[in-house]
Amino acid sequence: MTERTPLLHYRLSTSVNESEPRSPPAGRAPVLHRGPAGRKSAPQGQPKKLSIFFGVVIPTLLSMFSVVVFLRIGFMVGHSGLYQAIAMLLVAYFIICMTVLSVCAISTNGALDAGGAYYMISRALGPEFGGSIGIMFFLANVCGCALFVLGLVEAIVATFGVPEAGSLATSPYQVLPSGYWWSLLYGTGVALLCLLVCLVGAHIYAKATFVIFLVVMFVLGTVFVSFFAVGPRTIVLPSSAAFNPAANRTGPPFPTTGNFTGFKLDTLLGNLYADYTVDYTTNTVMTFATVFAVMFNGCTGIMAGSNMSGDLKNPSYSIPRGTITAVIFTFIIYNLLSVLVACSCDRVLLQRDYSFLRDINIWNPFVTIGVYCSTLSAAMSNLIGASRILYALARDDLFGKVLSPAKKTSHGGNPWVSVLLSWFLVQLVLFSGKLNTIASIVTIFFLLVYAAVDLACLALEWASAPNFRPTFRYFTWHTCTLGIVGCAVMMFLINAIYASASIAFMLLLLLLIHYLSPTSSWGYISQALIFHQVRKYLLMLDVRKDHVKFWRPQVLLMVSNPRSSVGLIKFINDIKKSGLYVLGHVQLGDLNTLPSDPLQSQYDSWLSLVDHLNIKSFVNLTLADSVRHGVQHLLFISGLGGMRPNILVLGFYDDCLPKDKLIDPSLSTAQSTDPSDCLQEADPQPPLFLFSSLRGSSDRQDCGEFGDGKVLGPREYVAIIADAMKMLKNVVLARYFNGFDRARVLSPPSSSSAVYVDVWPVNLLRPDSCSYVDTCSLFLLQLACILNMVRAWRRATLRLFLCVEEGRSVRGSEEKLGQLLKELRIKAQVYSVPWDQQVALHWQRQGEWGKKPPPPPPPQSPDNTTTDGEEEEKQRADEHEEENDDDYVNSFPSNATRLSDDYLSAVNKLILDSARPAPAVRFLYLPRPPADTRRYTTYLDQLELLTRDLGPTLLIHGVTPVITTDL
Repeated sequence: MTERTPLLHYRLSTSVNESEPRSPPAGRAPVLHRGPAGRKSAPQGQPKKLSIFFGVVIPTLLSMFSVVVFLRIGFMVGHSGLYQAIAMLLVAYFIICMTVLSVCAISTNGALDAGGAYYMISRALGPEFGGSIGIMFFLANVCGCALFVLGLVEAIVATFGVPEAGSLATSPYQVLPSGYWWSLLYGTGVALLCLLVCLVGAHIYAKATFVIFLVVMFVLGTVFVSFFAVGPRTIVLPSSAAFNPAANRTGPPFPTTGNFTGFKLDTLLGNLYADYTVDYTTNTVMTFATVFAVMFNGCTGIMAGSNMSGDLKNPSYSIPRGTITAVIFTFIIYNLLSVLVACSCDRVLLQRDYSFLRDINIWNPFVTIGVYCSTLSAAMSNLIGASRILYALARDDLFGKVLSPAKKTSHGGNPWVSVLLSWFLVQLVLFSGKLNTIASIVTIFFLLVYAAVDLACLALEWASAPNFRPTFRYFTWHTCTLGIVGCAVMMFLINAIYASASIAFMLLLLLLIHYLSPTSSWGYISQALIFHQVRKYLLMLDVRKDHVKFWRPQVLLMVSNPRSSVGLIKFINDIKKSGLYVLGHVQLGDLNTLPSDPLQSQYDSWLSLVDHLNIKSFVNLTLADSVRHGVQHLLFISGLGGMRPNILVLGFYDDCLPKDKLIDPSLSTAQSTDPSDCLQEADPQPPLFLFSSLRGSSDRQDCGEFGDGKVLGPREYVAIIADAMKMLKNVVLARYFNGFDRARVLSPPSSSSAVYVDVWPVNLLRPDSCSYVDTCSLFLLQLACILNMVRAWRRATLRLFLCVEEGRSVRGSEEKLGQLLKELRIKAQVYSVPWDQQVALHWQRQGEWGKKPPPPPPPQSPDNTTTDGEEEEKQRADEHEEENDDDYVNSFPSNATRLSDDYLSAVNKLILDSARPAPAVRFLYLPRPPADTRRYTTYLDQLELLTRDLGPTLLIHGVTPVITTDL
């Protein structure tokens, strides 16, 4: 973490004053965080001058009018009737209004940059979802541009094109050749015109659209006037033999004329209900879904203003107000036109002549000019919107070098390469040839984007993040949900195949970006949602309802230096069985004497370690004046609610030399290298290798993977074990895991070689007690069984060793243990091991000790120094000795039996000789530490002799029941 952290995240995370500009004052660095590190700012030569009217209202109005208002309003009413037409408008505008509310909420929650809806989605939902939706939105705008170009070509050919064979020319101006290739040529010319305007820049585009806006508004005014000023007339319908049943003698002839009746009740009554018939341009029967798909294209322009976010003065202020104004205005116009058309035009005219508004206008060319202008404006709007989205995608580097050329801009900041690439794709789509062919695809793409915007707003609302406080408050999670449901339903209603393919393509892009793109600094909404849900379920996790049937290991593994602990860390990850796993670390120090918390800068290294080792673990670091106090801190505070560690795992206190396992990524080399070489090799790496180097061979590797011999003595180490048991924590001591290689152990050189896990469920330090059914023994069995349940360890065989003495029924003991294993559903091989010689040696030494004077007091720490904690323990033990307080000793069951080195060496040899072949890991019984703190060093020496040269070994002491035979 950096030393200074911004208090607020400005872009898309903080509510800002809408009246202030978004750029910082000249010569002063911005105080608030404005976006991801390393992101290039917009060129200085590009002033953001577009106002709410020119930048949002006009582009949105023209995009929403487009071909629908002049070419498809009669098509909609003629096929679906007035009732269903109004219903379609209500459904469509309900969906887009829900989306508009979401857009307004997100856009007023912080400063916007270029990219419009893509920018909102990516900064809200993260790079994966945002990038995939960004590509979909880009393709939607490309296809939308091609759609409007084809609509313009259709209008040009209908007015100036030479009629087909068998049709009569209705105008002396019909001179243009018609046909597929000619239409493609006309479309290419229109696309080139749009390209030229967009290459000049957004300001020329804004001026051009303003002129077009004035023309369209004037033409629209003449259309409304014409309904009242023009008298009834008969209009000759476009004729075509291909769509005239009489030509093929298949039925009665279609009428060749339609009537404009003026306002008549009979005309209105005839147009109220649906009458879906053949579309004369495609020769297919229309349905509610197909008509809705064509009509909905008039609603897909709501993002036109958002796409210009990078060119607006104040996007957070302009986008909500401009978009809402345009939506309300177009809704009123569409409904008025639908009612006027239904009252004055008969059904035949509406179904057979989609350009009838031209024929009933006070001057026919007005409507033609309006169609050309509105369609051309919509095409330009989609082209410039697509280029801005592509430019934003390229700047975010989500697709690496694939889109890097699209970052190039002119001196004025216009992304001319993105414009060229967008135009090229539009040219490819023009080969489809028919407007209605791609209408469904464009509609589904836009619906998918709208659903994503609603989802982004819903996620931000559900996450309840304090920094999500948009100034636009007229939305709830209900409106977001309704928008998502409405978009999804309409997508599949329009075309289920296209909808499924679009979603599948989006998911494919999502996975591609997830695995290939670098980590972003935008923030992930998934993290906020996970936090919200985890908090809720943690509150529901009641520790008072815990039951032994559902016990699972929750491990706190203490790690001093991860360089020498890789083997143990990965092994404990196997034994956790979907439980809590925490890597704990104690750093010695006093916060009063330090300028800042030294642990904050270490978390990245530890989290990188977790990712590198591919384990499922949390990290918990603490600062304390001693290791013992640090472990106490972690045992008290680790976890949350019902998820708290119930097992403490410590590395063993021994003299083994450390081996650096983080140098080799394969983690399979057993030889260590020079730490300085490691650091040199790690310089270009992320913070994975920023842990301190290991001690040399001259230093004592006390405590193995846990501590440092210079700061932790043997008495303090044993005191940590005693503390954990007092806190009712199960304790595991791990020895010889320094060179443990999980991959090598589980993949023996020979396929016939078996992997064994040995369990000794008897307290070998108490030869007078051979019970294997106490709590600790059953805990050993449970952990061994859990290890065997892990996928990688399922081929391992559990071997259970039963120590028996002469005179006892060996067969009876085996049968009892076998019955116990059967009841516990544990599959293991039972072996009886006679240990009469070892027991005899023990009692022989006991008799010799009875004749000797008491042994001298135990020695001090290896460095002949004592810590404050050791002095306290010694003083406490002396006080209890003086008071002869037997109750204290008896209240803490311990290993009170004196054991000789010969006995411990004999038991160690027994363990080695009984296990052939050698196991991968051994589970041994760990007795409680002695109540007399002065005997801690002796206790540790006994454990060292017992486990010497045994290979990877776990000394386990269980204090809680974990096994039940009940259902």
